[in-house]
Amino acid sequence: MATAAANGGQTERVGYITRIQSFSACHRLHSLGLSDEDNIKVFGKCNNPNGHGHNYKGLMFKSFIDAVTGMVMNLTDLKMYIEDVIMTPLDHKNLDKDVPYFANVVSTTENLAVYIWDNMVKVLPTDTLYEIKIHETDKNIVVYRGE
Repeated sequence: MATAAANGGQTERVGYITRIQSFSACHRLHSLGLSDEDNIKVFGKCNNPNGHGHNYKGLMFKSFIDAVTGMVMNLTDLKMYIEDVIMTPLDHKNLDKDVPYFANVVSTTENLAVYIWDNMVKVLPTDTLYEIKIHETDKNIVVYRGE
């Protein structure tokens, strides 16, 4: 619900912005809680011991449109946050071997979305992250909203 803004009683407006950010990473879908045989049954070819890769992309943010700047978020700041939280730790990495979070968490795209959410909320202004939407492929898309 919109509220009166400090500038002349105008109603605050909520805006949504999407920043399409691509990064490449490889992983192996393998659960330590399953036997090797069950991992093959559950994850199929994605359980290949040598892994496989994806070109991931996507993010979405929401906030009040600032009455002074006219922006939901300064895109220069957003680029910096994305570089620190996504690009540096994930781009061109083996998720299972290079990202400590995935040492005991299956590196599904769902869990990747949770990882990105948990780390983005630490650096973003309060209540600006709306959802993490990751396109694993053109046909496989995961949405996570912090729930």
